[in-house]
Amino acid sequence: MSAVCGRTPSSRQAARCPDGRVGCRFADTPAMSLRLQGRACHDHGMDLPSPLAWLVDEAGASPGPERFLAELGRRLLADGLPLSGGTLTLSVPHPIIARRTWLWRAETGAVIEALAFAAAPQSEAGRDWLTGLGPVWEERIGPSQDSPMLGWAGIDNRAGAGAFAPAEADRLREVARFAAAPLAALEAREARAALLEAYLGRRSAARVQAGELARGTGETIRAALLCADLRDFTALSEVTEPHAMIATLDAWFDRVAGAVHAFGGEVLKFMGDGVLAIFPVMGASDDAGRVGHGDREACEAALRAVAASRAGMVHLDQIRQAQGLAPLPFGAALHFGEILWGNIGAADRLDFTAIGPAVNLVSRLEGLCKPLGRSVLISGAVAANTATVLVPLGEHSLRGIAQPCAVFTLPED
Repeated sequence: MSAVCGRTPSSRQAARCPDGRVGCRFADTPAMSLRLQGRACHDHGMDLPSPLAWLVDEAGASPGPERFLAELGRRLLADGLPLSGGTLTLSVPHPIIARRTWLWRAETGAVIEALAFAAAPQSEAGRDWLTGLGPVWEERIGPSQDSPMLGWAGIDNRAGAGAFAPAEADRLREVARFAAAPLAALEAREARAALLEAYLGRRSAARVQAGELARGTGETIRAALLCADLRDFTALSEVTEPHAMIATLDAWFDRVAGAVHAFGGEVLKFMGDGVLAIFPVMGASDDAGRVGHGDREACEAALRAVAASRAGMVHLDQIRQAQGLAPLPFGAALHFGEILWGNIGAADRLDFTAIGPAVNLVSRLEGLCKPLGRSVLISGAVAANTATVLVPLGEHSLRGIAQPCAVFTLPED
């Protein structure tokens, strides 16, 4: 058995002593041995270089991949490595995005992100970018093809140097070894965030990740609401093969949800063929003028989204008709008001959603689309918060709503 140092090392101490004793945890790579020649080893304990110490002690708590990459690159530069840039690529469990790559430029410290989409051909955005900066070193941190990829570009001195020096490559390999644990934690957090966003939406996912998990917790917010569904969906589903029906629903949801997200809204849920989305008032303020401005911004965004949804459905109907399929009539309603946004459900099965009188009203208003022969209906509360020219349709009673609702529509509807 190897001799063990009498002093218990801290996480910043070396991985293995130069004399081979375990306990000081001094790294046993040739590059690390060379770097530590001439340094005293007090009680066989040696501080790790700054990048490695940071990877052991702090990197796992990095707020995100971009900060991880920037901080690691900065520390490697300060430790004497000649770098012009770096990359970090993570695979993510997302229906659209396959991989996310962060690109760090040493000269400015800036980090930008490149996305690789699931339906696109395989790409190597990180390597391609590094190649334009200088000699490239890359290593996959883990056994799987989906494991994180860490890469660095050296400084192109225009003197024929085409690779990192052996000692520099050894140091980067040591960095990759120490990066495995914090990158595993970072990758798990990013995967969890991607899954929650895919199923809950960006804002709701952020709140769940922040720890809002208790049933009954939530907050009252002001928001424009959009409720939409297909007309005669039941009859259509009776005569359509299930896989074709799913494809039809996906095409419909793409038009509505795509428009909602494009204008800053968030889909709260899909309900059969229906969609409920919100456009929260941003930047809460005690200033009455600012509050009114936020209300108008939310309503204008909702109006632009419903107009874009309708244009998308016109295009989809043209495609369907060219395929010999029937068009997809739909109804959509907009309202503005206060909602309770938070956790609702059983003790062990929760839903992060919105409830309140405003949600009830927008649902009832959408049900009025077919009787009035309109694809879009807008409440008086939205009409009061927009400069968009709307067509008044009078006041209408809505089932379960005590007061009649002033109803409007878009001019071209």
